[in-house]
Amino acid sequence: MVEGDGIAFAETFAREHGCRVRCHHKFGTAVIIFPDGFKLDIASARLEYYLHPGALPDVEHASLKLDLYRRDFTINTLAIALNHLQFGELVDHYGGVRDLEERAVRVLHNLSFIEDPTRMFRAVRFEQRLGFHIGLQTEQLLRSAVRLGVLERVSGKRLANELLLILAEREPLPALERLAAFDLLKALHPSLARRADFNVGFNEARRVMDWYDLLYTGRPCRRQLCYLLVLTALLAGEGMRGFCQRLDLPQRDTDILVTQRSAGLRLLRRLERRRSQARPPRPVDLHRWLSPLTTEVVLFLMAVTAQERIRQWLSRYITHLRSVRPLLTGHDLKRLGVPPGPGYKAILHDLLQARLNGEIATAEDERRLVARKYLPGQRNDNQPGE
Repeated sequence: MVEGDGIAFAETFAREHGCRVRCHHKFGTAVIIFPDGFKLDIASARLEYYLHPGALPDVEHASLKLDLYRRDFTINTLAIALNHLQFGELVDHYGGVRDLEERAVRVLHNLSFIEDPTRMFRAVRFEQRLGFHIGLQTEQLLRSAVRLGVLERVSGKRLANELLLILAEREPLPALERLAAFDLLKALHPSLARRADFNVGFNEARRVMDWYDLLYTGRPCRRQLCYLLVLTALLAGEGMRGFCQRLDLPQRDTDILVTQRSAGLRLLRRLERRRSQARPPRPVDLHRWLSPLTTEVVLFLMAVTAQERIRQWLSRYITHLRSVRPLLTGHDLKRLGVPPGPGYKAILHDLLQARLNGEIATAEDERRLVARKYLPGQRNDNQPGE
């Protein structure tokens, strides 16, 4: 941070040290890029004005003290001088060291949550991550801001970002329970005001995702999305769609949360009815039912089912069936003499079905199946004469 014109400082520094500089004049910030690729952010000390609750700020140059005053909490206001005469000096205008020692999260002024309502989510996230406590007056200000409904004027994308940051924590459950206690989940969707017991769902989801990580499948799992599926387990239909619209979630995530989750829960009910039967689902059926679902939805189903046998079927799909593919390709089919065309898709599908059913195991088995079923007029040299 530079008191004065940070962009001018960055440009001067870059010229003297052979660096490149990327400037953002609207916010008075710049990035110095050194020859080896190292980047250094430069910010002008500035003051921000909020035209209304939840708005993005207007910016003007200011002193260091005023710049620090716009921080979220006192523990964010500490600075260390880097200039020669004061190098290493700790700047603490607002009691940040005291609040670190007292393990307290405190805002700097009474309008903090009014100016930026998303600070309420960050207060909870820092409190739970650090094992701190929200100060008494700060808690009163937070509850007052919730009653005033200031979150209604915050964009969905900003709310979604704060929620996803909480869900990215190693242990998000305590923070979510705290959000519920402050009625902050209710601000995301009225149905979340019901104090559901998230313990079982979140603990199972974490256990399932930890198991999945240990498989090293090479297919990533978005833990935040898994947790979001658990958090919204009580929402259905239009309620779920309304939640996605309020948070302005990307269409891909909306499809997972609405369409895929609904399909997955229908499948889960089908598997629960099948559980009483002696015969488990065939591998080909598990593959057909589950392959349209993302990893996150399958893991969500593993977390919410109460039946261990169903969990075993789902885990079998992930560990053994999901990666099954025919060994032959379209090029192989062409070499075998199959005319190119849309029929290739059906042939490869048949090969997959036969492989899942255990009817074939090798590439030679696949070639024989193709010759027998799709090239009846040709003799397969590797197939015994009949």
